[in-house]
Amino acid sequence: MTELRGKKYHIITFGCQMNEHDSETIAGLLQAEGCRQARERAEADIVIINTCSVRENADKRFFGTLGQLKKQKATNPAFAACVCGCMMQQEHIVGQVRRQYPWVDVIFGTHNIHEFPQMLQQLYRARSAFAGEDDEASNEDLIRMSDHDYTRAKHEIRSAKQTRVERIYEDKETIVEGLPAKRLYRHKSFVNIMYGCNNFCTYCIVPYTRGREKSRRPEDILQEVRDLAADGVREVTLLGQNVNSYRGVSRTEEPKNWDFADLIYALNEIEELERIRFMTSHPKDLSEKLIGAFRDCGKLCHYIHLPVQSGSSRLLARMNRRYTAEQYLQLVRRLRQAAPDIAISTDIIVGFPGETEEDFEETLALVKEVEYDSAFTFLYSKRKGTPAAEYEDQVPEEVKHERFNRLVDALNEISLRKNAACIGSVQRVLVDGASKKDPGILSGRTDGFKLVDFQGDESLIGTTVSVEITEGKTFSLRGKIRE
Repeated sequence: MTELRGKKYHIITFGCQMNEHDSETIAGLLQAEGCRQARERAEADIVIINTCSVRENADKRFFGTLGQLKKQKATNPAFAACVCGCMMQQEHIVGQVRRQYPWVDVIFGTHNIHEFPQMLQQLYRARSAFAGEDDEASNEDLIRMSDHDYTRAKHEIRSAKQTRVERIYEDKETIVEGLPAKRLYRHKSFVNIMYGCNNFCTYCIVPYTRGREKSRRPEDILQEVRDLAADGVREVTLLGQNVNSYRGVSRTEEPKNWDFADLIYALNEIEELERIRFMTSHPKDLSEKLIGAFRDCGKLCHYIHLPVQSGSSRLLARMNRRYTAEQYLQLVRRLRQAAPDIAISTDIIVGFPGETEEDFEETLALVKEVEYDSAFTFLYSKRKGTPAAEYEDQVPEEVKHERFNRLVDALNEISLRKNAACIGSVQRVLVDGASKKDPGILSGRTDGFKLVDFQGDESLIGTTVSVEITEGKTFSLRGKIRE
């Protein structure tokens, strides 16, 4: 695709690790076509915004960032503004982009990332066709996947001297394998093992944007990880909206039908690999077999992200989470029996519709019993198209904020205490990189996913070192390399 060769791209990513990995794939696809990565957005010929629809704040950040691109397009006629990701799987959002941001050039969704280079090529071909006002274009040259008819689209393109390429698919059964990726780190990598979600929590838009659950074949996952390990990757993070419900059907490996624990045990045998992580893990599908893997598999990190969302069984039922607070606590106890040193993080929503002070106190009580190492806390925000958005008993904003602050105070107190307890211990740290402010300070993660800062040379990046912890802060540790 000669239209893309030499062009510089910049990707802005909002949201979860799944989105981060999608952005790695987008970067890999562009580089395979001869594009180069721009360090700064202002230097780019192509800017891609990869969107997230889980929280309202991500929506606001997206539209704010999108508005900033208009100035860049005004000064560079060859500039291409592209948007993708979960928000683009929502019809009302796409409609808003069409109406309020008509200068956006390419729109695509979560199911057709592999087609993005082709869409860009179509964009540049259409632009070339309309380079002069007297130029005529055929249906083939006028590429506009929207609800406008040909005549209207042609008129708009002539007046704006631009076209838009839109291609947004509904969920598909097939999984496209073998896509390139430009990894953020040479020594660690994300690996998708499944796509989509079947859970339909009443607050969550993900099943509507990512589609139904589809699991990759185990042999494809194993081969990808073997190739990554051979290329220097020491840590993989397995990704899925709910990895615990992984069900892979193999054509070549035994057994034929794999669950998630089977996959962990098999990956544990890859010699060059040092660490295995995964997220996210739904409590309702956390099996005894997987809990046993924390005991049996030396490469499986003793860390789990186990979203609880609420400590109130009444609210959990209303959220359609399909477990109770007591069942969740039983899982935590079994995890700590299998791996006493396991670190646990979580997600918690404050102010879900109908939440009472008693419900919130039950959440605080659960937090204090589990003693999370860290937590992602969210104020409930309506997501159009979800059942909870229609609930009439919405919690007032001032009540949400007051409860949120109390929850954060409790979580931070626990995190500080647990991190302070690490002082004097020696932790194995996989070094991720150097501080932007001080190149002499390196940072990395422990087996339990705790962030550690310490002095060291950049030659250590990508290696695993022993670090003695000298300080425990609320969100990180400090230490010194153990000689």
